Amino acid sequence: MREETTLRVAQFSPKVQTYWMLSGTIVCVILCLGLVGFVALPLWLVFGTMITTKVRQAMSCELTDRSLKFSKGVLTRVEKTVPLEKITDLGLIQGPIMRHFGLHMLMIETAGQSGPGGALLRLTGIEDTPEFRAAVLEQRDRVVFDGKGGAAGGDVGVVRGGEDPATVPESDTGELVTVLSDIRDTLGRIEDQLKRG
Repeated sequence: MREETTLRVAQFSPKVQTYWMLSGTIVCVILCLGLVGFVALPLWLVFGTMITTKVRQAMSCELTDRSLKFSKGVLTRVEKTVPLEKITDLGLIQGPIMRHFGLHMLMIETAGQSGPGGALLRLTGIEDTPEFRAAVLEQRDRVVFDGKGGAAGGDVGVVRGGEDPATVPESDTGELVTVLSDIRDTLGRIEDQLKRG
């Protein structure tokens, strides 16, 4: 198995700790309406900085030539490796408090692996999040597409950009015609359903 090459390592902004502190404080203030908040708020204000520092230091995210690797957790360590070809979308979220601190949340969605909230991973506080997102999407496209306009990995029956269709082996041409016929038939059925509905 080939060793993966690291292309980019994400750095997490120290501002994310301030964001987490503020978010935790807001939750404690809301809880102050009950008895729990009167205990939680002082504890959070005393230990919150230490906790958020350790959480940020335990986070890592690395883009390799074939995957996106992520780890987090102080008490319970979580490590995930997401193959780039499985990534379907990288969403950016920036609420008003995040915008004030110049932070984004990067949501990583994958084919068939997303959790109940829709995203497999949510990473908050990556420095230059839009640029990191662009780098991941660009590398994903390199993995999925071989740069010639066709699918990577030499899929059977795919005519790549610039390739003369006459040079495609006859067995591949037959498979291509079969696949295209199936697609045509499926589109015809969809069109019929739309006319009826």
